[in-house]
Amino acid sequence: MTAQRYQEMHARLQAFGDRLGQSLQALQTERGELSDPAEGFAGIQANITRALQALRAQRYQVAAIAAMKAGKSTLLNALIGAEVLASESESCTVCRTDVRPLAPGQTPRLLEYRDGEREPILLAEGDAAHIRQQFLERTHQIRATANRDRTRRFELEHPIAALGEQPALAGFTLVDTPGPNEWTTAAFDTVALKATALEALRNCDVILFVLDYTSFKDSINSELLQDLLSQRQEFLARNRGAIYFILNKVDCRTEGDRPLAEVIADLKQLLQHFGISQPQIYPVSAWQGLLAKLIASQTASDVQLKNFKQFFSGRYAHETADGDLVSPAPSKIAPQALLDSAIPTLEEVVIRRITTNSGWNLLSNVLNSLEKSTLISIDLINTRIRGWTLDIEPLRQRVEAYKQLTKSAIVQIRDVKKLVERQKQQLVAQFKTEISHFAERAKRTLQNEFERFAQTRFAPAAESELTEIAVAEISQSSEDATGAIAVEAEVEIAPLATPFPVPTRIANSLHTAIRNFLQMSDSPYKIRCESLEEVAQVKQEINQFCTLAIKDWWTTTQDELSRQGTQIRQELITEIRENIQKISDEISTHLGEGLDIAMHINPIQILSFEFQGIDAQVQQQTEDYTRLETEHRRAFCYDYEIDFEVDDCRAYYEIDLRQTLEAIEHEIDAQTIGSLAVVKKAIEQQVADDFREAEQQISEYIHRFLAEFDRLLQEREQREAMADEVLATLQAQKEQFAALQTELTALRADLMTWQPHE
Repeated sequence: MTAQRYQEMHARLQAFGDRLGQSLQALQTERGELSDPAEGFAGIQANITRALQALRAQRYQVAAIAAMKAGKSTLLNALIGAEVLASESESCTVCRTDVRPLAPGQTPRLLEYRDGEREPILLAEGDAAHIRQQFLERTHQIRATANRDRTRRFELEHPIAALGEQPALAGFTLVDTPGPNEWTTAAFDTVALKATALEALRNCDVILFVLDYTSFKDSINSELLQDLLSQRQEFLARNRGAIYFILNKVDCRTEGDRPLAEVIADLKQLLQHFGISQPQIYPVSAWQGLLAKLIASQTASDVQLKNFKQFFSGRYAHETADGDLVSPAPSKIAPQALLDSAIPTLEEVVIRRITTNSGWNLLSNVLNSLEKSTLISIDLINTRIRGWTLDIEPLRQRVEAYKQLTKSAIVQIRDVKKLVERQKQQLVAQFKTEISHFAERAKRTLQNEFERFAQTRFAPAAESELTEIAVAEISQSSEDATGAIAVEAEVEIAPLATPFPVPTRIANSLHTAIRNFLQMSDSPYKIRCESLEEVAQVKQEINQFCTLAIKDWWTTTQDELSRQGTQIRQELITEIRENIQKISDEISTHLGEGLDIAMHINPIQILSFEFQGIDAQVQQQTEDYTRLETEHRRAFCYDYEIDFEVDDCRAYYEIDLRQTLEAIEHEIDAQTIGSLAVVKKAIEQQVADDFREAEQQISEYIHRFLAEFDRLLQEREQREAMADEVLATLQAQKEQFAALQTELTALRADLMTWQPHE
């Protein structure tokens, strides 16, 4: 679906929804209905309003992920059409940045969001150059202060040139994520940056993996990017249509380089190694595209013009009769340079992907909701017509039979709720097991690392001093190179059966920290320090290692649980919907047969535009749990810092690693309790919300007809003499809604011609 066709269908649905709402409003006014969802058309009107709000407010996210220096920010600048995101030789993206489109005439601005603060901070507003400079300075401050202010993300409000004039894409968002190089930087704790990238993989509509043409093999083979790809093969394969690999900086090619087609084939083979069977690769020159856009829009600075002339104009030079090379003015070659950069091609592909998939799904959901509202309105009108043509006594009998049926339906709904409750408890138990398993793996991996440190201090003499418990905790199985921790040849220690990957061994880390003052001790498990300063240094090193390691492991585990939870949730709502739908169909059939009219089914809809996502639910429950806790301890394994027992032996200070490990394990257990509590609440809340949505729909359906029958009986008693006039009015209403149904059928036929096939 092209952006233009999407815009047209979006506008048609909006217009249809407005007319449907106006028609219902007119019916309510005629009948003098109150805005009671249980009565007549009032609740239907609310559903239409909700669907149209989703149509206007739906967000589409395109996230860019890259290793450092791949040109990710430059690529996003090219899509934006302004050099507004900082892009130096060093990596500049230290926090997630959401770029939201701004209507022409509005002032661009940069906002900063911090943990614990509800309102954002205005960092800058005005032109792109000013915002970029302020953004860059703030980035440097965050690095220099180790994110002292706990900045969570930035939000940039700025026109996005790639969108053109497409009001239907007003919810489009570009997401600039911190690259894998940032995840383990020593400057400050950035495990949250990895979580940001993983969340983008789970939730964004399109993912752009940006690779550097000059070093894409290094990027693909980097340890962190391998983790991002190889550990999520099934997920990536399932969502392959939403993931694009952008081979940036192809302008760096020289005459001696091999053909670009061969480079792309090589990259394709590397990606297939990670289980991506048909990777979609697009070679681009983001810098060329950005400069060309700026020149074409007459917003390029002198420096940008100079860069374009120096690096790109020569490609469009022509030779004179005298052999001189003459380059046309930048403004003359900018349009062609933009096309040659392949940025327009990428923009078209990304927008087509959004409109064809996420956009189509939104339009389909909104259409389904509007169709349901239209058909239930028609059923209510037909019920009224039939109610006025039946004799009043047979009508009373049918109403009584319907009331008896609804009592049975309510019992069946309760049975479904009990079934859902049992499944919810099983789901909670399953996730509790996963989290407990995480805690045990974390403790065993750290124990293995502490043992490794103890052994390497005096290897090989220390081998005899291993405790029986420690030996029992170390598995005798072997691991392959992808998951196991490498072991020095001189120390034979088998890795754990299922170890977490450890980026830096605590043994090496500790030796580095205390190499200048390490004193021999009677036991390899004790570190002897001569001063409290040395004690503090050892404490800091151990805490830093353990904190970063555990948080990194939890980030990966949480990513797995979120993906698993999303899939399980989809299966559960399918079961909820099917069970409630059966009950609803029985009611519809009874109504149709009892009144001798054609009754449409009442589709139970749990629409995707009303689902905020597993991550949002977990975040909300985490915040609630944290506020309720009286101790300063976060859920989800975030704050790990323990104090050590230090023996003061007068002449020196001694730290016992075994006691230290016990303290760390105790802290892991304590925070696991918090994690379990949050997961339990998140699951219970989401399952309750999903069931409540289905239950509310059938409950409204039941009570809408109960209220309608009561009203019919009352009107028949009071207005029997006006039956012909009432029927004439109802017949006109029926024809009006029949026309709306015809229009709806045409809308669906058009939409189905664009249905995605993935």
